[in-house]
Amino acid sequence: DVALNSELRARYYPFSHLTEAANVLVMPALDPAKISSKLLQELGGGTVIGPLLIGLEKPAQIMQMGSTVTDIVNIAVLASHDAIDAEPPAHRKGRDDDGPHIRVVSR
Repeated sequence: DVALNSELRARYYPFSHLTEAANVLVMPALDPAKISSKLLQELGGGTVIGPLLIGLEKPAQIMQMGSTVTDIVNIAVLASHDAIDAEPPAHRKGRDDDGPHIRVVSR
């Protein structure tokens, strides 16, 4: 609750440098994550991306039934970035940059 409530955050964590509500929430399990993400999506009108698989040996993501084209594109971009990021440096020769970058453009 302190991630989204600035008054509680100021009271319980006065040393925090955060000034705005959180834009990323980490959930302890899949069920509460699904419930929370659906609630936030319906109430807040924002874009929910996930669930995300992290910590695997190779890049992989899962899609939920009923995913929209936008959902699929968002997950594909994240999976592609993970694949580029996991690429060994020897395979990156000839690139003129220092590694993968993502450009986020908001509408």
